[in-house]
Amino acid sequence: MNAAEVLRIVDAIHRDKNIEKEIVFEGIEAALVSAAKKHYGEEADIVVDIDRESGEISASCDGEPLDSEETVGRIGAQTAKQVMIQKIREAERDALFDEYTELVNDMISGVIHRYDGGAATVQLTNVEAILPRSEQIPGETHHVNERIRCTVYEVRKSGSRVKVILSRAHPSLVQRLFEQEIPEIADGVIEIKALAREPGYRSKIAVISSDPRVDCVGACVGVRGNRIKNIVDELAGERIDIVRWDENVESLIPNALQPAEVEQVILCRMLGRAIVLVREDQLSLAIGRRGQNVRLATKLSGWDIEIMTQEELAESIDRAVTGFSALDGMTIELAERLVEEGFLSYDDLSIIEPDHLMAMGELTEEQVDVIVSQAEEKAEEAEAAAAEARRMKREQERLEAIEAEIAAQEAAAKGPAAEAEAPAEDEGAAAESEQPEEAVAESEPKPGPDQATGEEGS
Repeated sequence: MNAAEVLRIVDAIHRDKNIEKEIVFEGIEAALVSAAKKHYGEEADIVVDIDRESGEISASCDGEPLDSEETVGRIGAQTAKQVMIQKIREAERDALFDEYTELVNDMISGVIHRYDGGAATVQLTNVEAILPRSEQIPGETHHVNERIRCTVYEVRKSGSRVKVILSRAHPSLVQRLFEQEIPEIADGVIEIKALAREPGYRSKIAVISSDPRVDCVGACVGVRGNRIKNIVDELAGERIDIVRWDENVESLIPNALQPAEVEQVILCRMLGRAIVLVREDQLSLAIGRRGQNVRLATKLSGWDIEIMTQEELAESIDRAVTGFSALDGMTIELAERLVEEGFLSYDDLSIIEPDHLMAMGELTEEQVDVIVSQAEEKAEEAEAAAAEARRMKREQERLEAIEAEIAAQEAAAKGPAAEAEAPAEDEGAAAESEQPEEAVAESEPKPGPDQATGEEGS
């Protein structure tokens, strides 16, 4: 292996495998050291150095210089080759790992190569990636040779290979689609401030414009909704709500709960909770189907949102003041102050910071411990009662289902019997109607002698 050949090999590997030249030089040196130790012994101190400019190889064993041509000729060439191949594979794996690690949360496109147990294998430019079932959009189906767009979810090393995990369920896919479809976002005029998603069902995205002349919501929707339609089609019909971002939480939360109309937002900063008051006719709309609207608004705003009507809030306040006042060491004034801060249940009170409670009620640490321990006991009792109520409800529903099934079986059993009796009655009526006239005449009473005499006398 002469100097020119070394440089040629390094340059070829660098070009074909996209591996840095320094890594290739280090790999060749390690291969030669490994092979030399098999000849001189594992205890030998072998040093091999390759000049990066000329490609000349210099080697030493225990401080004594070795003739490079003689060393290379005498050491096991096959061993050096195996070590070199291994080093190249590791370097290639590391290069792929670095390349795709930089693409995490970025959108890429690939072609579905095959399906295996619900997971799709996607062929990318230089690696096969996996799209697990858990990262697919619920209800969405794909077919082999279909080109799809995903985001890189995770990259990890697996032996000599790189395992790339893709996702179509991650919120970053929605963000990347907006950046691709909305030029104002790509240019930085409109900024995506927050995003919440339940893949396959609904997403909420909060945007803001740095240019007052640009309507951030209207720009994202597009003329006649053409821009947002492209994104919805890519996401298999997933509903997308675009809301206006506001640094003021009391304005952001009503925006996040759209299309419901909000009357008032009460912030409980110690708990990170927002009590949102709505009218009775807006309650179900604010909560959403199976709580979806309020869940997404919670993720979007970063506040724990609780939807109430004015009447429900008044009842909760009265119940909380009465319950807190009954605790040992709690005054009515402190109970009212706790309620003003948003503490409406024993569970809330059980997680309060002791320092806050001490400052609010001018209490000692022992008094606070007594109050908190009582609140924890009451919270556990309430949870147990709620669990029992849920169990009783499930049991009642089960009994009702059994009764309904029995009633259905009885109705099914009575049905054929009633149908069997009905034809018999009909046949009897038909038989009577078809009797001959003679039979009908015989059934009529004959006139007696008096009647006949009467007729003759007349």
